[in-house]
Amino acid sequence: MMRCVLLLVLGLVCQLGQAAGPNLVWIIADDMSPDTGAYGAVGVKTPNLDRLAHEGRRYTRAYASAPVCSSSRSAFILGCYQTTTGLQAHDVENPQPLATPYKPIPTLLREAGWFVTNAVAPGSKKKVPKTHYNFAHDPKVLFDGNDWTQRKPEQPFFAQFQISEPHRPFPIPESYDEEALRKIQLPPNYPDHPLTRRDWYAYQRSVEVVDQRVGAILDQLEKAGELENTIVMFFADHGRPMPWGKQWLSVEGLQVPLLIRGPGLGAGEVEERLVSLIDLAPSMLELAGLPIPEWMQGRPLLKNSFPDRTVIFAARDRCGDAEDRIRAVITPGQLFVKNFHPELPYLNWSGYKEASYPGMPLIRELKKIGALSPMQARYTRERREPLELYDLEADPTGLVNVVKDPQQSQRLAHLQADLDAWVTTSGDRGALPDPPTEPSLEQIKHDKKQDYLRTWAKRGFKDEPSDAQRLTWWLHQYGLPEKEPLN
Repeated sequence: MMRCVLLLVLGLVCQLGQAAGPNLVWIIADDMSPDTGAYGAVGVKTPNLDRLAHEGRRYTRAYASAPVCSSSRSAFILGCYQTTTGLQAHDVENPQPLATPYKPIPTLLREAGWFVTNAVAPGSKKKVPKTHYNFAHDPKVLFDGNDWTQRKPEQPFFAQFQISEPHRPFPIPESYDEEALRKIQLPPNYPDHPLTRRDWYAYQRSVEVVDQRVGAILDQLEKAGELENTIVMFFADHGRPMPWGKQWLSVEGLQVPLLIRGPGLGAGEVEERLVSLIDLAPSMLELAGLPIPEWMQGRPLLKNSFPDRTVIFAARDRCGDAEDRIRAVITPGQLFVKNFHPELPYLNWSGYKEASYPGMPLIRELKKIGALSPMQARYTRERREPLELYDLEADPTGLVNVVKDPQQSQRLAHLQADLDAWVTTSGDRGALPDPPTEPSLEQIKHDKKQDYLRTWAKRGFKDEPSDAQRLTWWLHQYGLPEKEPLN
């Protein structure tokens, strides 16, 4: 009897020892580039996010491994590139269980004694917190609930808070500050049109909602006396939902804010080395004092040595009904992109984008009258360049393709070699067809097109609207004259 009691006590001590460590919080925004005050954004007020940067560490070179939510989320929850696990296609129709040996970070921490939650951010009207993984999962098994305060006394917790903003649709502002509209710094690859400015203005207001949600989470932790014992990480799953951001291996589509505050981090620190979101899961394990599985490809950022590497990678594959395969190498000074399907246009049909982005019909209508700049018109070509190279030192937003510059030839050869090696060594599965559990591409395209048509039917169109009709609808939504001049 005494031996059984001793074993029970030793087991409890071991479990408590495993679960010793700081509390861990992820605050995840949807579809957001580093558009906050601390990152130098103009015209947006983000005092709570700026507080995180002031009291903690701001990462200036953090990138998603995919420019779309389910692929990126499937990667950072596992700490492994989505192309290795076969989770690269966005919005899988019939998700399947994870193959052995992969386990998501909530499972690894929960098995080690952490209380693990996933919640909608305070103030949101959403009722179900987002996961959107490309693998089958049961939230009741993956998480202990949605309220970290329900943990046992002294039990450490890993809490995720999901912020749906600034995912589209943006709330349409009731009014516009004309001076603020004029001050918006549109990237030069976007047409400077009143509709573009108002759409960007709505995005900025949505970013400010993100900031309010973050403030409410920090207040919750502070009032409970846990803020100083907690590592708080704020990041987005990928870049902003604009025509050349989300779904593209561009700086706009991949670069995200990453702010970390908590024990062991100094105030106002700035980290300029390369970071991938797949580094977050192994960072959690290291903070928790747990072993990092060999299959994790991310590397821990916080406790011991920083992964001072020369390259990270990113990938884009099928996004819903938009078939594609693109790969990218990011270095401290370059962005190299390989289009495996150069025969596809940049305006590759995406039912989601065509229903949600006013910029799509605007770009086409401006093209018809020759009102696009050469940089803007590049994105309307029927074919893409097979290779793209951007000098991020001279061109930080990655808009000028210098792949044909003879002075870049040696650098280009090295980057191509890096990409080819990664595709091979990482087991990139992007060249394989969708698994047999998925519908055919033809069926997916048919179903998505019906969704698209239903969306426009709800907006008052009996038949499929033309670009001109859709543009008129968007102008009306944003309070602009329906005959707004295009040039």
